[in-house]
Amino acid sequence: MYKCKGRIPELETTRLRLRKMRRRDATQMFVHWSDREVTRYMNLAPMIGTSEAADMIGLLNHMAGEEDAIRWGIELKDSGKLIGSCGFNTWQLEGAFRGEIGYELGRDYWRYGYMSEAFTALLPFGYETMGLNRIEALVDPRNAASGSFLTSQGFTREGLLRQVQHTSTGYKDMVMYSLLYDEFLRSKRRNKMRFY
Repeated sequence: MYKCKGRIPELETTRLRLRKMRRRDATQMFVHWSDREVTRYMNLAPMIGTSEAADMIGLLNHMAGEEDAIRWGIELKDSGKLIGSCGFNTWQLEGAFRGEIGYELGRDYWRYGYMSEAFTALLPFGYETMGLNRIEALVDPRNAASGSFLTSQGFTREGLLRQVQHTSTGYKDMVMYSLLYDEFLRSKRRNKMRFY
């Protein structure tokens, strides 16, 4: 059975390197995590200082050690810039073999295919290394762009989960999307997903 044990392995695609974030990355990640357009639909208030970004990076890395989450920074290989992050917010291997993904990208890097490319490393890691059968994503119902992105990656919109999350502003509805391992394999064979 997969155990993270705090190890966040590097994953590579043509243009990207998915890697462990370090406290020294706080300045770059603060740019994204402080942008209200980036965090609008996330369960994360926009940050007001780089120390908050450093604390978040520390928390995410700690959670990997506790088997609670695994998060990669998304780095452009040609410049070394971190343009966002992605990973598994939770996973359950006994019985369900499922995991929930999360992701965000800095506004300057939208619509260049970077998140699609990151998924070409993230999804195989989930299915083939972690042993997941089902990868889920919970999306704010107002976030049409994220829903469209997931369906373009082969995910199915399953339905609305009412008041499934509690935030500082109260309970929130979320839309559940999922991709099963056999669907992933079929999509890969048919080349319907964009692989770089």
